[in-house]
Amino acid sequence: MTLPQEFQDIAKRVNNWGRWGRDDETGTLNLITDEVVRTAAAAVRSGRRVPLALPLQQDGVQTGMIPGRVNPLHTMVAINMEIFGPGTVATSDDAVTMGLQAATHWDGLTHVSHGGRLYNGRPADTVTAHGGATFAGIEKISSLVSRGVLLDVARARGEDRLPGAHAVGPDDLAAAEELAGTRVRAGDIVLVRTGQIQHVLAGDKQAYAYPSPGLSLYAPEWFHARDVAAVADDTLTFEIFPPEVENLWMPVHALHLVEMGMLQGQNWNLEGLSEACAEEGRYAFLLTATPEPFTGGTGAPVAPVAVL
Repeated sequence: MTLPQEFQDIAKRVNNWGRWGRDDETGTLNLITDEVVRTAAAAVRSGRRVPLALPLQQDGVQTGMIPGRVNPLHTMVAINMEIFGPGTVATSDDAVTMGLQAATHWDGLTHVSHGGRLYNGRPADTVTAHGGATFAGIEKISSLVSRGVLLDVARARGEDRLPGAHAVGPDDLAAAEELAGTRVRAGDIVLVRTGQIQHVLAGDKQAYAYPSPGLSLYAPEWFHARDVAAVADDTLTFEIFPPEVENLWMPVHALHLVEMGMLQGQNWNLEGLSEACAEEGRYAFLLTATPEPFTGGTGAPVAPVAVL
């Protein structure tokens, strides 16, 4: 199926291929300069730290809807084992099997392709069965620290949680930016709150998965115009699901990851951050969110922390 002309037109307008060189593997993270980070550090006033990750647990958010994306299976491989002999120091070790995108995570630039191409025009077949992502693997992101801005779309609309059929578009982002009282600028990491993760926190994984509010096909141009470095939200699918354009599946993934070279995060718990920002009357903060450096990974878990 050929992607519709409307998608192709947006793709041309947001395309960043070659912007940071033909060999670039980190995309819009190039926008996070030393000066951006110095400025981000100035956003810390109270020192209040807000964790944004869901627990990694076997009863996680995955329901089987996404094939192969299994919740963490945690097993003990040693329990109080005196490996150097009786009476010596005993150790306990554990191991885990999981989908790298099972819980709170970043989608890497090789997570999706379209037209046989990845970011920067690289062939999709550079993702291989044994090597994973041989180009732009998640390990190429060695550090990810910048100013974060919470765009609390639900709060800006006077709602606790957006309805499942709500596509978050440019008008929503602009209204949330006005609520935040700060303009989103180059190198920022934007966190978009819909309130959808409340379903998971209440124990209803099915309601969390479907139907889900999320970013609209028309949101990427807003992020591109502001030179945003990365975007994360509090949903399983990131973009509205089912899609707002019939049979156009995962268009925002393709625009962000393939055309723009912009990381996107899913399953971020933004509820505590929403309360903290409202209490302090400010929505910008220092954000630390470096993905785990799995070589060849097309995504990776992350335990982000917002510091106000």
